[in-house]
Amino acid sequence: MRKPGDDRLGETQRRHWQQTYTAHPDMYGMAPSAPATHAAEVFRSAGVRTVLELGAGHGRDALFFARSGFDVIATDFSPTGLEQLTAHAAASGLTERITTLRHDVRDPLPLPDDSVDAAFAHMLLCMALSTEEIHSAVAKIRRVLRRGGTFVYTVRHTGDAHYSAGTPHGDDIYEHGGFAVHFFDRALVESLATGWELREIHPFDEGDLPRRLWRVTQTVPRSA
Repeated sequence: MRKPGDDRLGETQRRHWQQTYTAHPDMYGMAPSAPATHAAEVFRSAGVRTVLELGAGHGRDALFFARSGFDVIATDFSPTGLEQLTAHAAASGLTERITTLRHDVRDPLPLPDDSVDAAFAHMLLCMALSTEEIHSAVAKIRRVLRRGGTFVYTVRHTGDAHYSAGTPHGDDIYEHGGFAVHFFDRALVESLATGWELREIHPFDEGDLPRRLWRVTQTVPRSA
């Protein structure tokens, strides 16, 4: 079973994603994801100005947030993905609205406390992270969010067709087609909302399999 601090799987996944972005530029297309479209509406209604996107990849959602008028800090552990994002931002005249930052979610966020209004992560937390690493990542995100700040994230869950399929790595992590996924149960989602205000757990499908996901919205209490 994989334990926190055992980075062999994480390093394998970093190499795999780097190779994937190199071989398949703009692999997800340039249209924003449905969760990003929803998140933009939530952020706009909350008066958000700055959005931290974790696991931005080649930038389809970061670019959408920037086009929607938000200032975006886009992070990813793949330099190739961030290079593609930067090129698209320049071509779209969005350079001033997007800051890119190479960052592994296991590491401390190099941002000040209470410095961003909102955070977004589409299928980042369900990568090859242990449960302890997931809790740590959410704590890091909370640290940089202002009071009242909103976090919207999506994860594949245990109702997904790939759950229990492929190569098991322990801790509900299964590798299929070279991609390792931590499948969430409801208890994990609820535990990650401890100390937050849990606004929504919304089930939805994505892709041809289809992938089964939850879209979760939670906010930092204003009295925190």
